[in-house]
Amino acid sequence: MFTGIIEELGEIIAVEHGEDAARVTVRGPLAVSDAKHGDSISVSGVCLTVIGKDAETFTADVMAETLAISTLDGVQPGRRVNLERAAQVGDRLGGHIVQGHIDGTATVLAITDGSAWRVVRLSLDPEHAPLVARKGSIAIDGVSLTVSAVGGGREDGWFEVSLIPETLAATTLGDRVVGDRVNIETDILARHVERMLALEPALSERSGS
Repeated sequence: MFTGIIEELGEIIAVEHGEDAARVTVRGPLAVSDAKHGDSISVSGVCLTVIGKDAETFTADVMAETLAISTLDGVQPGRRVNLERAAQVGDRLGGHIVQGHIDGTATVLAITDGSAWRVVRLSLDPEHAPLVARKGSIAIDGVSLTVSAVGGGREDGWFEVSLIPETLAATTLGDRVVGDRVNIETDILARHVERMLALEPALSERSGS
C-alpha cells in the first residue's frame, strides 16, 4: 500500500523488452536505501517488485497487462518517474490509500496557470467516469490528489486537479504538457461500490427480494 506522497524523482536508466514483458532499471537512491528483494516500489503510480538492486538503482519486471494499460508501454531510458516506497504500519497517511494498481491512463487536455497554482484538465474514459467525483481522491502518476472539478458525460468526460508549486516541483507533473498520457488510479472505495452495484440485481434475485 502507498499514500501517494512522492518521496523522490527517479529516472529510468535501462529497459529490456521481451516478447510480452519488460525489465526496467530505475535510479532512485532513496527508494533503494532500505529496499530488499521482493519489496514494492511505486513507479509513477505502478506498483513494481524489486528483483535486483545496488546502491542507487533497482530492477523490476513489468508484465504484459501492466504494459497494456500504463505509460510504461513505451518507456525509454532518461524518463523521469515518481517514486514512493510502500507505507509502513504506523506511518502518517498524508495522502490517501493508493494500491499501485492503476486503472489505465488519461490524457492532458488543458493546462491553466494561476497566481500560485496550476489547473490541469484530463480526459476520462467511459469506464473510469463513474469512479471520479468532485472532491474525491485520485492518484495521477502515483501522486495523491483531490479532484477539483468534473464535467462532460460518460463518453466525453473530464476531470481537473489543482496543483500547488510544491507538487509541480517535487513530481513529474510539473513537466506534463497538453497531449501527454498519465497513469491514473481511482479511489478503491469507488471501485468497490461500482462492483456492488453491478452485482445488485443478481444478489436481489438470490435473496428473493
